[in-house]
Amino acid sequence: MTTLYGISNCDTIRKAKKWLDANNTAFTFHDYRKDGIDSTWLTHVEKELGWEVLLNKRGTTFRQLPDEAKNNLNASKAIQLMLDNPAMIKRPILCHNEQYLCGFAISAYEEVLNS
Repeated sequence: MTTLYGISNCDTIRKAKKWLDANNTAFTFHDYRKDGIDSTWLTHVEKELGWEVLLNKRGTTFRQLPDEAKNNLNASKAIQLMLDNPAMIKRPILCHNEQYLCGFAISAYEEVLNS
């Protein structure tokens, strides 16, 4: 089972979907905004990848936070920020047979999907 997580209007999501389709990989798309995310899923993914990988500090949503929200981050604070603002989660996240990848890199996708 392969699931791609993200936001439908993201250019990188579109590239990942197009690549998966072109490589005949069946997948389910989970849109954070439409389908939501829960703390159980996000905590599990954080344990697999780390909050530093998941939290998008470059995006507008994170940059617009007050300094007190951005200072002294740890896993639980980062998870809460991402639950409150799913746009802060880096994307896409690919889950294939309980293996997780964050971002889109063809070589990494090929490795995970062919394992």
